[in-house]
Amino acid sequence: MSAPPQPPRPGKGPRAAEAIFDATLRLLAERGYAGLTVEAVAQEAGVNKTTIYRWWPSKAALLRAALLRARVLDIDIPDTGSLRGDLIALTEHVSALVTGVRTRAVVRALASGSGLAGDELAALARDFFADRFAREQPVFARAAARGELLPGADPKLLLDLIAGAVWVRAALRNEAVPPGFAAAVVDAVLPAGRT
Repeated sequence: MSAPPQPPRPGKGPRAAEAIFDATLRLLAERGYAGLTVEAVAQEAGVNKTTIYRWWPSKAALLRAALLRARVLDIDIPDTGSLRGDLIALTEHVSALVTGVRTRAVVRALASGSGLAGDELAALARDFFADRFAREQPVFARAAARGELLPGADPKLLLDLIAGAVWVRAALRNEAVPPGFAAAVVDAVLPAGRT
């Protein structure tokens, strides 16, 4: 299922949109989904709330756009020339999101969304993670073309195992992710799908 087309950025260009997205994510982290309001985002971003409503008809639509388009949550898809190298780079990126000063509270609030606000936040979390998985598909397509993946290997399972290790270490155990952790995790998981 493809994502619906995104509307043009509001206000006076990309800077206005980024300010709105930053305010949205910051308030989500501070107040949770229930405490997030369009009015507070408008005040925080320095725009009129009608500007926000012109582009996003609801709080959920605004948060969805922020999650999918905010620079702070953006992901660069690596192309190191090997599946192992690409997965290490992706694992380091996940670690940075889960532990980063500007992102950890946002990512954790998003992950804790199940059951809140009539499952609205849980649906947004599914959209966010589905978007990231779709963006990561070139890693697996290139690996398959190079003969690095077993036929029938499940890329989603590999990514779930890798991301799960980061989440358990950083978010659940609240421990630092040590140097070399990404490589160790990838080396432990990769034999499940590698030729």
